[in-house]
Amino acid sequence: MQRFIFYITYPILWFLSILPMRLLYIISDFFYVLMYFVFRYRKKVIIKNITTAFPKKTEKEIKTITKKFYRHFTDMIVESVKAFTISKKEIQKRYQYKNPELVNKFAEQGKSIALVGAHLANWEWSTSLPLVLNINVFGAYNKLRNETFETKLRTTRERFGVKGGKTSDFVNLINNNFNNKIQGAYILLSDQSPMIPKTFHWAEFFGVKVPVHTGAEMLAKKHDLVVINYRAKKIKRGYYEVDFELITDNPKEYQNYDLSEKFLKITERNICEQPEFYLWSHKRFKHKDRFEEWKELMAKKKKEKKN
Repeated sequence: MQRFIFYITYPILWFLSILPMRLLYIISDFFYVLMYFVFRYRKKVIIKNITTAFPKKTEKEIKTITKKFYRHFTDMIVESVKAFTISKKEIQKRYQYKNPELVNKFAEQGKSIALVGAHLANWEWSTSLPLVLNINVFGAYNKLRNETFETKLRTTRERFGVKGGKTSDFVNLINNNFNNKIQGAYILLSDQSPMIPKTFHWAEFFGVKVPVHTGAEMLAKKHDLVVINYRAKKIKRGYYEVDFELITDNPKEYQNYDLSEKFLKITERNICEQPEFYLWSHKRFKHKDRFEEWKELMAKKKKEKKN
């Protein structure tokens, strides 16, 4: 059945992906109308997230950001489809890197690197990173129920040289690389909300106390990774510019969780520059009222461990 679904839907996606971007954006405009005005896709979640992050903005300003978000969101969908067949020449024209020399400097020193980022602007086209970086680039992907689709999606994302690994196995992949002395740069999107039982730390994000992912920091300290933030900025429709910012080349000098909090502050700053291009449709603040519950859970685990 999975293969049947794949053979029905993939040709459609492939056909759409070979269309010129101007036609894909006409399709995007059509889906924007459907998602914003008709289906109202996650509209309450999106408005609540934006209002929580920017409590001082007026209702009119929130509405403007919301509408711009939907327009960008449907653009992201067609741009993700375009990734199936986009040429090297076109992606280099549309997705440009400002200062890859920052990353390459540490690569030349033999260092491995944690490329931490957020779901801002277009993160899907970061699969073109190997075109500008002089180091093996590894990226995680989520396991899909349809294994045929998963195989094809992985192939698509590896077209320009990224080496893919399942999110559930990514830590093992990094550990194995170090054991085998394989140098690498690891793409780690670290801005979404972790599950409460797997949370180690809470921090303020837009003034709200939320659980945060600390995996990138833990890996950086374990393997002495250089930690570099990468940020995609939307210049105009279909065109992006990526810049790199050094967070630290000595992660072990930081106290526990300070690196994670520094990443959050950088992410917050970048979102404020272009709030309409952040992925507001995921529930980033969904656990904001569960801090006390988490503390009780941690105390219980600590007690059980002692016993």
